[in-house]
Amino acid sequence: MDSLTSKTYADDVSLLMVLMDANPFSWDSLKSAFPFSNFLSHVVSFLNAILLLNPLNHVVVIATGFSYCDFIFDSTTSQNQSQHCGETLLQRLEEFVEKDESMCRVSSVHGSCFSLLSGSLSMALCYIQRIFRTGNRHPQPRILCLHGSPDGPGQYIAIMNSIFSAQRLMVPIDSCLVGAEHSAFLQQASHITRGVYLKPQIPPDGLS
Repeated sequence: MDSLTSKTYADDVSLLMVLMDANPFSWDSLKSAFPFSNFLSHVVSFLNAILLLNPLNHVVVIATGFSYCDFIFDSTTSQNQSQHCGETLLQRLEEFVEKDESMCRVSSVHGSCFSLLSGSLSMALCYIQRIFRTGNRHPQPRILCLHGSPDGPGQYIAIMNSIFSAQRLMVPIDSCLVGAEHSAFLQQASHITRGVYLKPQIPPDGLS
């Protein structure tokens, strides 16, 4: 197997792994400042722009929920290549949120509603590793975390392990925080992997 340093990237071709916080309980607390529908419309526009920049660009979206994580969009599948990104994404996201809510017991949702960031990071890195093993040339991978939930202290070790794995694979982790608080986990992730950490100011109209 080739060493990590001998891997060569396909010129101007990107693999973007988007970890989208879809925790319904966190978004419920943010709806007055930044409704989820507004957030989603910007995400869809951004993903379509990435795919338009180069038809060989590869976009994968992983939804991060309260109870579990799942792949909800992959631009390389035959179904997604023939239609608008938003159509598939919205359908799969709706199914994801319904399942996530059904898996939560009301008694277990109190106080801070953490999202399973550790799970989605692990899934993204496993996907990237699979791409690495397909040949000597592959898209340039990058992870983008679109996050609104507070940090879950119990996930610290798992998240740090993922961060160091990304560093070893030379995969930058970019972070965009749309919640009320900064994320110490994602600040470390972006710093260690030489990614970008951003917490934009949400205007009163919620970026509409």
